[in-house]
Amino acid sequence: MSSISSEQSLTVRRGVVAAGHPETVASALEVLEDGGNAFDAAVAAQLTACVSEPVLTSLGGGGFLLAAPADTPPRVYDFFVHTPRARAAEPDFYPIHANFGPATQEFHIGMAAMATPGMVHGLFEIHRDLCRLPFKRLAERAIASARDGVPISPFQEYLFSVVSPILTVSSGSRSIFCDPAGTPLSRGARFVNPDFADALEALAAEGPRLFYAGEIGARLARDAASGGGCLSRDDLLQFETLRKAPLQATTGNHRLLLNPPPSSGGALVALGMELLAGEPAGRTLPARVLVALQGMERVRRLRATPAAMADHLPAGLRAALDESLGGTQQQRGTTHISVIDADGNVAALTSSNGEGTGYVIPGTGIMMNNMLGEEDVNPGGGAGWPLNQRLRSMMCPACVRHADGPLVALGSGGSNRIRSAVLQVLAQLLVADKPLPDAVNATRLHFENGLLSVEGGDTNAADPALRGDFQRQDWPERNLFFGGVHAASLDPATGRAQAAGDPRRGGACGAT
Repeated sequence: MSSISSEQSLTVRRGVVAAGHPETVASALEVLEDGGNAFDAAVAAQLTACVSEPVLTSLGGGGFLLAAPADTPPRVYDFFVHTPRARAAEPDFYPIHANFGPATQEFHIGMAAMATPGMVHGLFEIHRDLCRLPFKRLAERAIASARDGVPISPFQEYLFSVVSPILTVSSGSRSIFCDPAGTPLSRGARFVNPDFADALEALAAEGPRLFYAGEIGARLARDAASGGGCLSRDDLLQFETLRKAPLQATTGNHRLLLNPPPSSGGALVALGMELLAGEPAGRTLPARVLVALQGMERVRRLRATPAAMADHLPAGLRAALDESLGGTQQQRGTTHISVIDADGNVAALTSSNGEGTGYVIPGTGIMMNNMLGEEDVNPGGGAGWPLNQRLRSMMCPACVRHADGPLVALGSGGSNRIRSAVLQVLAQLLVADKPLPDAVNATRLHFENGLLSVEGGDTNAADPALRGDFQRQDWPERNLFFGGVHAASLDPATGRAQAAGDPRRGGACGAT
């Protein structure tokens, strides 16, 4: 028997899951109940998330899996997007403005904003290496959800409204994301995507070649060539999923496994935990966290390890920071899935589609990414990105191991706030010794560009250490600005589990 809620603490038989939508969680639980392992469940959940969380993730984007099998060394699967090998002569690349309510933000979309997608390749590689069940079985819930529809949640309604200029820009996107009048779907409506169901069914039967070398890839490359895009058949055919050793760090008796360079999220979280450990235990946790956040931001902005910190940082961490903080970084919307099974296998999968580029591959229901459409990736404008390069990211899927305690899987969405969100949940867990649901729900801080953002809560508001020589912005309530950490923990020896789907981003969790 499985159950789904926003947070849980119970004994499990097969495993525990946390993710960004109840449908995503349900897909993973079904697979665990059928005898799948954590990696089967993560792949199934990711496929379903393309339907239940369609603004945040897509088969047209990419991501990272931190896999920590119970009986083999941990590894990270990097199937994030890759820049094309050539630029368009007349790029289709233009700005839109997303309305967040208090503020607007400029994004760029169009055919020239698409980077080479890695999601399909990565999921099939994970399946080949780590999974037990047939890929067709892992795709079943996603296919059914796409055909039957998933109710739009309040959080999804908000996202649809924010990026409505993207969702309404083409007939392909309007047919999926809008009602007959051309207005983005609102809560209570059902998100239905029958073309995606057909495409996923075909992919499950034929494998990834259909997407990269077959009919889907041919149509994508043809439309890019004729529409001002940069992607080519060669870009698709040459994509590779990279396998890496995770970045490892130690905090007390805990071993952290993090996303390694060249992406920056893991190295910055490791730095934050190192700085946090050096702060006096008598200070309040928010005050200690602020020192860590300021140090992370200083290093990020300098793009090098400051000499003042170098003496007390391990050599491996100094090298990781040096490697991860140069080059182009993708820093935008994401979602995350955490799964731990009863055998002690850990899967932490973070993925992104940017905001989507407005182009849907005809006949597939797959919205392509706009990863080349942002200043953080592309400061030179439409032709400013480096050729043939894996983009870096702030994404930080993570695992915590303890010789005599539970395993933990976690990760977050939230652009630059990913590093702050993951750090603070780890601090609540490992420093303050809070239960996992409390650690996820605790109010958060974020420090960037001289501004301290303070999430609502009497403790934070009253703490004098959170006032200093910087600007401060108070948020009266918890907000999706501060990330969305979906986290799970399990002690394989006892079967005791905890999980929390972050309410800031419509999260859910479940166990079976």
